[in-house]
Amino acid sequence: MSTADRVMQSYGRCCASPDFFDSFYRHFLASSPEVREKFANTEMNGQKLLLRQGILNLVMHARGMPDTKLRALGCSHSRAAMDIRPELYVLWQQALLQTIGEHDQQYCNETRNAWNEVLDKGIAVIKAGY
Repeated sequence: MSTADRVMQSYGRCCASPDFFDSFYRHFLASSPEVREKFANTEMNGQKLLLRQGILNLVMHARGMPDTKLRALGCSHSRAAMDIRPELYVLWQQALLQTIGEHDQQYCNETRNAWNEVLDKGIAVIKAGY
C-alpha cells in the first residue's frame, strides 16, 4: 500500500470518530498561548469544517493532486494575511498526530511515518507562501 493510501485510510477512520476534530482543537489550542490567541475570535464549527477540508487537501496532494489549494492556504495564512508563522505548523502537526493516535484504532509507527511524510510535503507548500 502506498504512503498516501495508508494516510487516506487512516484519515477515514479518524473522520468516523465523532469528536476527532474537537480533540484536535483541544490539543492544538493547549499547545501555545500564541495558537489560542490566533483562534480567540474564531467560529469553531466553521473552523472544524475548514480543517476537515484542509487535511483532505494535504492527503490529496500526496496522492497527486496539484498544489493549487495548498498554495491558496499558504496565501491566506501568509505574513500579509493571517500571519501564521511557519513555526506554528510544528505545533499543528504534533497536535494532529497526537489526535490521530487517539482516534485511529490501527495507528502504528508505520502509519505515523506515513502521516509525517504526507504532512511534511504539503505543509512545505503552505509555508512557502509565508
